[in-house]
Amino acid sequence: MTTPEKISAAGGVRWKRFGGMIAITGAVTAGMVALTASGVLAANFSISGMPFTVTATNLHGEGFEQYATIDNMIPNSPNATDENGGQELVIVSAINQAQLTNLCQSVSLGPINLKITAGDNGNKVQARALVVDSDQINGDADFQNINVGQDASTFKKVTDPATGETIKGGEGVFGQQADTVDINNLRQNNYATTASRFTLPHLRMGFAGSGC
Repeated sequence: MTTPEKISAAGGVRWKRFGGMIAITGAVTAGMVALTASGVLAANFSISGMPFTVTATNLHGEGFEQYATIDNMIPNSPNATDENGGQELVIVSAINQAQLTNLCQSVSLGPINLKITAGDNGNKVQARALVVDSDQINGDADFQNINVGQDASTFKKVTDPATGETIKGGEGVFGQQADTVDINNLRQNNYATTASRFTLPHLRMGFAGSGC
């Protein structure tokens, strides 16, 4: 479906539930096997398996893609459970050029949190070829010229400047892409983030009693 007008969506989506719906047929496990076989891992490293929170008052992106995939932990990871088997089913959000206002990132380390803030002094955080792997995203979203249900292997909106290659998902994987995305009051539960370049003005990092 191609829609020339803006499409707005508010609220949160449980992407693990969404991942079950995108399985081609049969059980969710069958869909996960298909994703793994396609080699469409967004993270180019083994994830720790510890989720982290990212918030921003606004995200603006030029060139946007979303599709599902699986991230893997190292063998015998202490964060692997019987439920996840050392894997996390995630939704990949890829943005060619992103700007974020009032960025906050935190990871729980038990009684304390490692917390990072940036882009809160009038200069926005800038990212190129930003790829984020999440299992939950909340916010008020607005997309320009969005295609929903497009095969993720045909995406053309996000390019890795280091290689010149298009970032995209596997064949037969449900996805959506848009010319632009704007999300207010963004909140994500993430497992991985990559970017070809990440500029963080007014960066502050430290330990805090509370997260983002």
